[in-house]
Amino acid sequence: MPADFAKLLREKGIQPSAQRLAVAEYVLFTKEHPSADQVWAKVRAVCPVLSRATVYNTLNLFVKKKLLRELVLSEGKVVFDPKMEAHHHFIDEHTGRIEDVPWNAISVSRVSGLKGYDVREYMVVMRGRTRRKSC
Repeated sequence: MPADFAKLLREKGIQPSAQRLAVAEYVLFTKEHPSADQVWAKVRAVCPVLSRATVYNTLNLFVKKKLLRELVLSEGKVVFDPKMEAHHHFIDEHTGRIEDVPWNAISVSRVSGLKGYDVREYMVVMRGRTRRKSC
């Protein structure tokens, strides 16, 4: 598996160091939307010498090379999303959990008709509570 990560990084023009591979192994395939500190905590468990600065620099590099998306979903909260295709997000206000919502589940009309704006991309961020499933 690490050879696959190395190949993926090389294809994006990134030199695959041990630290970058450790970060990639977690963050590029997680279903979560982790913050940089969460990535650092998770990856340090397998790579104890990994510095916080290396994690931040690696995440920023992955964003620049379009392997990750950086999301500011609320003031002061930056998370990283490995899912690069268009989708929306739901934030559970009780748990803080961020869930992906399929692109076609939400209809936003007339974005292309906004006068004076050249919209490159957009996403809907919904906040609320996840309903408990009944038996």
